[in-house]
Amino acid sequence: MINRTDHYVAWALLIDELDEAREHLSNLTEQMARDGRIDESEYAAHLGHVFAHLNRAWNGRDFSGDATDGQREAMSLYPSDLTPIG
Repeated sequence: MINRTDHYVAWALLIDELDEAREHLSNLTEQMARDGRIDESEYAAHLGHVFAHLNRAWNGRDFSGDATDGQREAMSLYPSDLTPIG
């Protein structure tokens, strides 16, 4: 896995993906609490956005180069090597 010492930029990008996921999830929960409802398609779009950030954080954990659009798209997919727990 990358680390801050050996791959400073890649590490910062990984942290940014996690921060973005947290921010979007926080905004979603605040909106839902405020409005008391959400359209299913809007809910799916929000969660899809959060998952994309989390997926890139996991799939990019060993990636230290400049990602092409295709690589970034592939990293956005749900990981095949991560089993949900709980």
